Amino acid sequence: MKYLTIKELYNEVMACEKCRLSKNRSSVVFGEGNVHADILFIGEGPGAREDETGRPFVGPAGQLLDKMLSEIGLVRQDVYIANVVKCRPPANRDPQPDERACCIGYLRAQVAFIKPKVIVCLGRIAAGVILGREVRMMKEHGVPVHVKNFTILPTFHPAALLHNPGHAEDAKKDFQVIADIVRGTAHA
Repeated sequence: MKYLTIKELYNEVMACEKCRLSKNRSSVVFGEGNVHADILFIGEGPGAREDETGRPFVGPAGQLLDKMLSEIGLVRQDVYIANVVKCRPPANRDPQPDERACCIGYLRAQVAFIKPKVIVCLGRIAAGVILGREVRMMKEHGVPVHVKNFTILPTFHPAALLHNPGHAEDAKKDFQVIADIVRGTAHA
């Protein structure tokens, strides 16, 4: 479906019952931020706090994301944050292929409205969906991929960094790549 406005898209997503994830949700997590942002962050799906609030990345992983943004001179209001699926998978499991398929049109429409320079995929699930293939995060994180009018950059999901802080320095370097791309100083 072609949406004339982001509000039209928002209204459809909020009423969506296309897949089983809609049955147990408390909230739909559409996404939020600057709809004219140069950077779009995409996670895999909402967690428990996000399901409670209807906002993306508000728990501990969101706090870490905010800190990582500030380290490159940005705040949440400078970027847009969304997820592959808009409803929480049970027990925070990975979104299943059929669930991702139900939401991918919504995400594509968000990308079309926002028109970011950079799409940052937070974690292997988001990166795999966006790039359309399996992604080996340890090998591919921080490596820009140019697709159509976008630069896509896989990096670690903040929740993964909370569980494995040993990758924090790698993630910090990835965020510097993001900043360099947006400022036009990256060497790709």
